[in-house]
Amino acid sequence: MTTSTTPWQLTMFRRSLKKQLKLDALLKLMGSVDGQNCLLVTCGDNNGALNYYFREHGGSWTWGDVAAENLDEMSRFLGDPVQHVPDGRFPFPDAHFDCVVSIDVLEHVDDDQPFLREARRVLRPDGRLLVTVPNGDPQLWANRLKWWLGMTPEVYGHTRAGYTVAELQTAVQTANLHPTGSGGYSRFFTEIVELAINYGYVFVLSRKKGGADPGHIAPTTSGELKTHGAAYRLYSLAYPLMRLVSKLDALRPARTNNAVIVVAIMKDEL
Repeated sequence: MTTSTTPWQLTMFRRSLKKQLKLDALLKLMGSVDGQNCLLVTCGDNNGALNYYFREHGGSWTWGDVAAENLDEMSRFLGDPVQHVPDGRFPFPDAHFDCVVSIDVLEHVDDDQPFLREARRVLRPDGRLLVTVPNGDPQLWANRLKWWLGMTPEVYGHTRAGYTVAELQTAVQTANLHPTGSGGYSRFFTEIVELAINYGYVFVLSRKKGGADPGHIAPTTSGELKTHGAAYRLYSLAYPLMRLVSKLDALRPARTNNAVIVVAIMKDEL
């Protein structure tokens, strides 16, 4: 499950196809952050591995989580405090950050505008915001299959299915931010691999252990991982095959990304 030298968070990350694609896509759009003050905000589905790799990328990072889950365990792993960041009021001063990254937060909140306005408030002029969300397009094959199997937004702890790129751009514009770029990751074949894993965790493994909490679609703590250790070891053995399946995403067009990213900047004159 883990080695004596590798934290379990990194071991899991190296077996997560979608999180690796997410990291690659975000770093490509982010570019260099050397000498910059940066903030990463997540929402529960995070064990600290993404934080670790962002820190390695450069810049000075502050960590926050809207759901306030696993803060102590993430803090111990990172050796840095991870703060609770309420979606309507960030505990940071105005114009404090050069870069704010929001990973899979907006689909969890009832109203996206308070969060986006707070992101704008804490950005310096010309600072940039990167936002990732699921693609909520009901025409995507993977979405149709998820919902048919009962993996609805509620199971993921979402208040909405997600956003298309255009919908996310509209949301950031409404918050007085200026979209400058977009991207995405995880097409049909990666989503099917992830769906199989999440379905097994929610409807098979967790039900045997008394059921999964809403929004918990994979282990996010050492305790949860220990509970399902045997299943995780089996998944690790199958990982090379799953990685090959994921590579078939290259056959699908970019417009079928099941997760989208929008980059926006803060302009005083907007």
